Amino acid sequence: MKRNTLAVLLVTLSMGFSAQAQEIKAGAIKIENAYTRATAPGQQVAGGFMKIENKGVADQLISASSPVAGEVQLHEMAMDGNVMKMRQVKDITLPAGGAVELKPGGFHLMFINIKAPLTAGETVPVKLKFAKAGEVEVKMRVNAMDTGHGGAMKH
Repeated sequence: MKRNTLAVLLVTLSMGFSAQAQEIKAGAIKIENAYTRATAPGQQVAGGFMKIENKGVADQLISASSPVAGEVQLHEMAMDGNVMKMRQVKDITLPAGGAVELKPGGFHLMFINIKAPLTAGETVPVKLKFAKAGEVEVKMRVNAMDTGHGGAMKH
């Protein structure tokens, strides 16, 4: 009995880790750890984050879309003097043989006009479009809301 319980626990834990360590490959592009955060009722925006590796020639992430939002934009946060500013960008360059991390405080996806609250534990489908690699479907996990100020994005 104890052996079966332990086996079930190990399988459950490994499934949890694999869900959190999601990896998508499309040609030379590899996407890891795609996530967003849960939103409060009425919240209209949320950020999307992931690591994108490019094992091939230089490419660009040129757009994103998701059925959970009216629009998904590519954004960058950067310091302008002493002020952190967020702005929409036309594309995000993926250097040949390099990687780009979409993260709070830097490049990220911005979900705008969210149609329903994003709930922790669910996944959000997102279609990424690359200039050379084409379209890639990613399932972003929804993490619990950030209760602290570290990395929280306000728009």
